[in-house]
Amino acid sequence: MTSSEMIEFPSNGHSARGYLAVPDQPAPGVLVLQEWWGLVPQIKGVADRLADAGFVALAPDLFHGDLAGHDEMDKAGELMNTLPPDRAARDMSGAITALLERPEVTGASVGVVGFCMGGLLCLMITAGEGDRVKAAAPFYGAPLGDGAPDWSNLSAKVRGHFAETDDFFGPEPVKALEAELNAMGKDVAFTIYPGTGHAFANEENPLGTHDAAAAAAAWEATLDLFRSEL
Repeated sequence: MTSSEMIEFPSNGHSARGYLAVPDQPAPGVLVLQEWWGLVPQIKGVADRLADAGFVALAPDLFHGDLAGHDEMDKAGELMNTLPPDRAARDMSGAITALLERPEVTGASVGVVGFCMGGLLCLMITAGEGDRVKAAAPFYGAPLGDGAPDWSNLSAKVRGHFAETDDFFGPEPVKALEAELNAMGKDVAFTIYPGTGHAFANEENPLGTHDAAAAAAAWEATLDLFRSEL
């Protein structure tokens, strides 16, 4: 049986909260990063699915309690655009520390999975945390153009999942980033799923783009990545 609860954890002199899902056996840790809707039940469900698959999953509440409904895209965009980058980095780093310090978590590094905004943040924190992150799976989100992190400390194996039709994170700049990172010697591969749109893996279908087959393939690939690396 898995268990779940909201927990508080230190965040560089502050306090943050997150949703923790734990399997019944000691297991590797995985950080789960939200879409721009906030820490909604669907993201908690991702953590639950990871726990069911044998991982300790922690989804930090990066918006500190704020949420946006699927009919509130303007609010979601405002929440994302006003998220303080330093606070987000602090909370994500604190969540990794919280995972690694839990008695249920095995290993000295974690995996990271993130969706949309969380996909971008997944790559940002993976680059910033060095060998504390061993595997990363960004879904349809990446730092493209201005604001890219220093990639020199990126040591994780990265397997990303992107849509063919995506006004936010188009396939051309995504593949250009993949080529840039490969040229730096990084183990990065981004899969573009034909016929899909942004948020294709969100089963609540907020944008009308849910693709069950692509979502299942991307999820299985993510579990395979974490099983092989963590």
